[in-house]
Formats: sequence, C-alpha cells, structure tokens
Amino acid sequence: MRARIRFLAATALAAAAVTLPATARAADPAYPSGPVTIVLPFPTGGITDNIARLLAGELSTAWKQTVVVENRPGASGMIGAGVVARAPKDGHTALFTITTHVQLPSLHTKMPYDSVKDFAPVSLIALSQTVLAVGQGVPVDSVKGLVDKLKTEPGRHPYGSYGTGTTGHIYGELFRRQAGVEMPHVPYKGGAPLVADLLGGHVGIAFVDVGTSMQHLKSGRLKPLGIIGTKRSDIFPTVPTFQELGYKGFEPYGWMGLFLPAGTPNDRVEKLSAEVDRILKRPDIVKKLHELNLQPMGGTPAQFAENLRRDGPIWKEVIELGGVKLDQ
Repeated sequence: MRARIRFLAATALAAAAVTLPATARAADPAYPSGPVTIVLPFPTGGITDNIARLLAGELSTAWKQTVVVENRPGASGMIGAGVVARAPKDGHTALFTITTHVQLPSLHTKMPYDSVKDFAPVSLIALSQTVLAVGQGVPVDSVKGLVDKLKTEPGRHPYGSYGTGTTGHIYGELFRRQAGVEMPHVPYKGGAPLVADLLGGHVGIAFVDVGTSMQHLKSGRLKPLGIIGTKRSDIFPTVPTFQELGYKGFEPYGWMGLFLPAGTPNDRVEKLSAEVDRILKRPDIVKKLHELNLQPMGGTPAQFAENLRRDGPIWKEVIELGGVKLDQ
C-alpha cells in the first residue's frame, strides 16, 4: 500500500502539471454579469487567504467587475463549502479551497454535501508543501532530535495544526504513530493564529504550510526540521523530506483549487478557468508564487477533475496510515 501511495502521488503531480491552451476554450460573453464572490472556508491572514485575494484582484481587473473574497471559516472548511454547494448555479459564487476538500470524505462518516457531485472543478491553482517546524522553546535541530526529546518527555510537547482534519493534523498523527511518540494535538482556526502561537511559545511544534510561515522560517524564529513531498524545497534545500528520513505516507503535496457549484453552465466554468490559467502563466504571478514556495499550476477543468480523482485514493490511504477519523 505504501508503494502505491508514492506512485499515486507522483502520477497525480504529473497529471496536474500538464496544461492545454486556454484559447481553445468556449466563452460566455455575458459572464460575469455582476459581482463575483469567492468563498474561502478559512480565516483571514494565512497563505490561502492571500492567494485567494491576489486572484480576486486579478480577475476584477481583467473583467472590470467586482470580485470579492468572503471568509466563511468553520468545521474544517465544510461551512464555507456548504455555502457554495447551495449557491445559485450561475458562476457568480465560487469556492477557493485546499486539499481538505478531498480529505474530508475519508475523515467524516457524514457530511452536509458531496465533495464530488456538488461541485464543478474549475482550476488547480497551486501546489504547496507543509513543513514540520519547532519554536524556540523546543531546542532541537532535526527530526531525530525531536523524536528523542518527545520520547524522554512524553506528552509534554503538544503539536499544533491549522484545524481538525486538515493536512497538518493528518500529518501530525501520521508522524506521531510512525515515530512512536506522545504528542497531544492542538487544533487552531487557520494558519495565521497557529504561527502566532508557535512564535509565542504557546505551542512548540507544528505542521505548517511554508508560505504562511516563510518569514519566520527564514529569520530563524521557527526551525524547519522536515518537509513534505518527494523532493526538497528550492527555498530550504538543507531541510530533508520525510521520505528521505524513512517515513511513509508524507509524499503527497497540498494544493489550492477553485470550484463552482455543480450544474453551473459549462461555458461559464470554462471562461473562469481560462482566465485563471492566463493569470497563473504571467511571469510576475509565477514569481510571486515561487517566492512563497508555491508551484503555480492552472490547466483545464477536465485536468483538475482528473487530479481530484487521483487525489482521493492517495489521501484515503494516508489518513488510514495515520489512524485519523472524525465524526460530526
């Protein structure tokens, strides 16, 4: 099963990287006919919020229409996603979300919507990496050093994540199991408050996205010990991957993506996707995302849908390895 996880992670990444020319897609000249709301099911201040607002600003400029980001956090992203699932199918309400969207069905026995049937994939925005970091109150220099400390001081050092059922929580439980350590979980409501408490010493360990914690990782206030994925980060080339360290299931990358409610006319889905693809290919946007350790993607709705189809089994197996299961 573990070999299959590595294979699926690699094939999903490869599939997502292939893009088709946006100019070949159909367009609805009447769309958008009014303001567009991008619902973000997470709080303000994190990297996801920043990228959603960057995209909204670019779309607003391109279309000469108001495009706003509305934060609707709660229930691991299900509140905001539910708002979009029930929204009018006219293309004027979109969902900007992260990998949690495909993780939740494997975490919950019951959900208020269907993650696949109730949404139309629009665009894969970017791939991201999560890092295991420690604050200055946990003076270790490596994953091995952290494991040794946790084993000599069991239960004394909780780890934080940016929410119950998020990627950071899943990886935290996977690490706890494989390392054989006692490490209580403290969920936060987003990446920004988690990083703030990590800096303040209220929690000493966390799985955080690199973009949100970038300046603190570079300044040394947070120390990165290990990174998710199949290769090291260009920004932090000395930080080993968990794969290098012999841990299993830490290969899948995170992502950001854009959806519309299922049933939205296809020409509107295609028009939004083509505009996003154009934006993500601009050199200035590529540079901005690379500086945040994000890999800009783009592509067609069909390609994003294929990525999602591959991603579901990957995370199902990772979640099973970590023994994570949540109930509402």
